[in-house]
Amino acid sequence: MSTHIITTESSVLLKTRAPALPYAPNQYDADYHNQLNSVLRLYFNAIDQLIGQLNAKTVVYTFATLPDATQAQAGDRAYITDSSVTTFYSNAAGGGAFGVPVFYNGTNWKVG
Repeated sequence: MSTHIITTESSVLLKTRAPALPYAPNQYDADYHNQLNSVLRLYFNAIDQLIGQLNAKTVVYTFATLPDATQAQAGDRAYITDSSVTTFYSNAAGGGAFGVPVFYNGTNWKVG
C-alpha cells in the first residue's frame, strides 16, 4: 500500500521508500553487484520521477486570470505578471508591473 504525499486533481506524488539492499557476500560476487545495481537504479529512478514532478513548470497568469475558489485548492502555486504587491504573505493584487510567485492558502492568493 503506497502513501500519497500530495494529491490534486492533476497529479499524485507517491512517497518513496529506501530500498532493502541485499547483504554483501564475504567475497566478490558479480551476481550480488548486479542485483545491488538493479535495486539502486530502481530507487533512484523513482526519486528522479518525484523530483521531476516537484520541479514541474509553474503556470503564469495575470491576477485577474488566477483560478477562483471553485477551481483552486490550498497549496496551489502560480506566478502572476501584473502584481501591485511584493510583500511576502500579503494578499496578491493585480494592476501593477511586478512578477511574483503566489500560492493559494484556501481562502486567498498570497505572495510567496
